[in-house]
Amino acid sequence: VQLQACGGGLVQAGGSLRLSCVLSGRTFSSYSMGWFRQAPGKERDIVAAINYSGGSTRYADSVKGRFTISRDNGKNTVYLQMNSLKPEDTAVYYCASSRRWYVPSPGGYDYWGQGTQVTVSS
Repeated sequence: VQLQACGGGLVQAGGSLRLSCVLSGRTFSSYSMGWFRQAPGKERDIVAAINYSGGSTRYADSVKGRFTISRDNGKNTVYLQMNSLKPEDTAVYYCASSRRWYVPSPGGYDYWGQGTQVTVSS
């Protein structure tokens, strides 16, 4: 099983980025997916999650109205569209898969991507 995330980078405040994460080695459409982020010296926190079908989503309060999680089960891919980025969004972003819905803690996810750095300059 492998999760491959990409799409991070350096962007100015107010800008946008789209993260992608491809899952291989398991039936993608059977699992909920989550995006987490971790800033230096801080815990890994959930940003957004989506259930197996894409019919349900959850967001951290800090990103509601700015970020959108979506999935394409035909491409085994989950996305995180990030708009109106702020310097406090700077972190390493991770995608992860879960057999359950809804799990906001990292312990509820069984496979993780390698992380992609997002840096937002002021």
